[in-house]
Amino acid sequence: MKKFEEEATKSLLEKELITPEQYNQVEAYRNLNLFSLHTELKLFLYASVLLFTSGIGILIYQNIDSIGHIAILAILLLITVFCFYFCSKNAIGFKKQQTQFENPIFDYLILAAVLLSCIFVGYLQFQYTVFGTHYGLATVVPTVIAFFCAYYFDNKSILSIAITGLAAYIGLSVSPQSLLHNDFNENNTLSYSAISLGISLVIWTIYSSNIDLKKHFSLVFLTFALHIISIACINNLFDSYWGIFIILLAGSCYYFYRTSYLIKSVSLFVFTLIYAYIGLNIFLFKLLEFSNIDSELFISFFFLVPFYFIGSIIYFIRLIKQFNKKASHDTI
Repeated sequence: MKKFEEEATKSLLEKELITPEQYNQVEAYRNLNLFSLHTELKLFLYASVLLFTSGIGILIYQNIDSIGHIAILAILLLITVFCFYFCSKNAIGFKKQQTQFENPIFDYLILAAVLLSCIFVGYLQFQYTVFGTHYGLATVVPTVIAFFCAYYFDNKSILSIAITGLAAYIGLSVSPQSLLHNDFNENNTLSYSAISLGISLVIWTIYSSNIDLKKHFSLVFLTFALHIISIACINNLFDSYWGIFIILLAGSCYYFYRTSYLIKSVSLFVFTLIYAYIGLNIFLFKLLEFSNIDSELFISFFFLVPFYFIGSIIYFIRLIKQFNKKASHDTI
């Protein structure tokens, strides 16, 4: 990253956008190697919220018999209302553009409030079945709350919770570990729902950008959409209708490849390349499987596999370098 910054500064000097004195001042400032604690403090605040909500869950589990259900629900509700009250009191209010609290601690307080709301609704349904046999409502209610808070308080972490709840409502589990274990192959409806959800997130992102509604949320929506669509398609490449899914995967990767350049997101670019590479290899393997080539020729082909992977890695690194160079050049 430091190398790209130096090249960008030199480019400004060569274009005479800054004077040699300004260039020397910038370099002198960088050589001071100043270290900011802002990101680290925000990480600790985020960890504290997760530990706090996890601790409440463990406390409920270990003392459920001695405390009592009504008391637990009352404490949860009290803390949740307390968090919502102070966040609402200090919030700027809803705006279509990006906003933030004057004090960043309220971002984590509202995150705690949403997490506690999820715990409260889930516990209420589990213990008293307030929604009856409509178990999906126990997911929809926290999801609606999360979407409202994400847009009203402008919080990307809460938006991730809301999208996760929306995916859970249709039967998907979108955590990094469990996403790979969704039964796409055993349940075609689930794979179709996953792809439909991913496409819906993309459409909403495009619509939001057109009306200038929280455009900075685009990366969150697109990241979820990329993973959901790509993994659903890849899982179904082993199905009898794999041809349809390879076309969907190719179209998806092409779209996200172009979009990653537009929004200058290296993470979106890297994951798009990975999914495209996996899909390409499966497609090539299927072509070899269906083609009746000689067994000796097939064996000799595998001697070229190491060179293929080495070449793929080199090309992958080259593409990332080109992306970073173009992104930094466009920024200038």
